[in-house]
Amino acid sequence: MNLGNTNEANELGNGNPISADASGTATRQRKFAVEAIDLVKDYGKGENVVHALRGVNVGFERGKFTAIMGPSGSGKSTMMHTLAGLDSVTSGRVVMGWQDLTKMNDNQLTMLRRKEVGFVFQSFNLLPMFTAEQNILMPLTLAGGKVDKKWFDTLTEILGLTNRLKHRPNELSGGQQQRVAIARALIAKPQVVFADEPTGNLDSVSSAEVLGFLQRSVREFGQSVVMVTHDAVAASYADRAIVFADGRIVADEQHPTAERMSDLLMKESERAARQGVIPTMSQLMDGMAGTGQDAR
Repeated sequence: MNLGNTNEANELGNGNPISADASGTATRQRKFAVEAIDLVKDYGKGENVVHALRGVNVGFERGKFTAIMGPSGSGKSTMMHTLAGLDSVTSGRVVMGWQDLTKMNDNQLTMLRRKEVGFVFQSFNLLPMFTAEQNILMPLTLAGGKVDKKWFDTLTEILGLTNRLKHRPNELSGGQQQRVAIARALIAKPQVVFADEPTGNLDSVSSAEVLGFLQRSVREFGQSVVMVTHDAVAASYADRAIVFADGRIVADEQHPTAERMSDLLMKESERAARQGVIPTMSQLMDGMAGTGQDAR
């Protein structure tokens, strides 16, 4: 959504816009699809407090594909949840376009997520009683929006779903279900799409297809995508990759490669293990071998 003036921003923000003066310049707001400013998120209190995010400052550019990585407990998932308005913050701000999410009530956040945010989940989260077409159109159905038939046809053709629209989720493969989920995330032309481990339940071929589609949505349609992943290969599809550790950003890579991201993630995992936060990779592998499970 393009906000051309402050009056429009006031209307959309329900009285809580981010003005040019508050954020620095209007150009700054146009540059970022979503931005975290001095973001702090704590869980619990007193001796039991967990500092999930520690004063994070980061902006996610419009029309870019950004990956967020980090070892378990690093804060990467908390970061995505706060950026998407799914979780509250302890202090700081989350700004999406001209809107300050930290000043919104639950109803306002719900409306923002329906209109301005798309989600792609690891478990697909499709409604089993509805067809692929009905699942794709669900954001518009909930928001009372009008279907752009040309855009719908474009998405379903690109995603290879034209002949699967009348099928229900249990009649689709995992890769096809995730493609339906991507179409659902893009159908309302949101400001930003958040993808939470979108390839976690897919084989390597389906993973490559899904990542290629996300990448294509950015390059051809100017979509903004923020993806949380533990997979260095997945991160290599992004324009930029950020690594979290202990609630802070410890690396920010432009044009990431799988080798570079794997190395960074391994170093942070080993560092966290030395501090007693999580087991080392070798310990994980030894433990999995003892139970006959795969380390994923």
